[in-house]
Amino acid sequence: MNAQSQVFRRIVTGHDAEGKAVIIPDLPPMTTQLIGGPGGPTFFEVWHTAETPALITAQPGAPNEESLVLPPPGNGTRIRIIEFPPEGDEIRKLTGAEAQAKFKSMGNESASTSQAGSPHPLMHRTQTVDYGIVLEGEITMVLDRGETTIQAGDVIIQNGTNHAWANRSGKICRMAFILIDGRFSPEIAQPKK
Repeated sequence: MNAQSQVFRRIVTGHDAEGKAVIIPDLPPMTTQLIGGPGGPTFFEVWHTAETPALITAQPGAPNEESLVLPPPGNGTRIRIIEFPPEGDEIRKLTGAEAQAKFKSMGNESASTSQAGSPHPLMHRTQTVDYGIVLEGEITMVLDRGETTIQAGDVIIQNGTNHAWANRSGKICRMAFILIDGRFSPEIAQPKK
């Protein structure tokens, strides 16, 4: 975990034996993992659902996952917080193979799309709709054609596009992501070269 990280509360609600709404005791995030060593982002896995519609139970238990998995479960959702430290040369100079290894450590090596001439070494694409909300700091979303810098309070709706995150601000950026399992329509299923 980064030195500046402050773990947040995860508050889960449920129902008691009489069907009344209750708060289940506070629990820390399910999994916390630093990706790629110092200079890499820290992932805080908060919750996921395994199906849609989501099964709502009286006493939901924390979903069981022992390691970081990039996408949500099939037909499910995932919420995570990511802290992106300022980007340094250790990220900017990654080779395609090194980038693939980083995505492999997140359980999705095939997400990596990095190749010679890519606008960023950590370009990746998943079959998901992602809602990204900047909680603190700022970050640049890099796409195949263009980029935009987003700041605290801004929201990104990322629709299965090839992208990367670049923190050029000099300070930690903390974002919340809600990932929804999806599938590519035929016209975008295979990216054009």
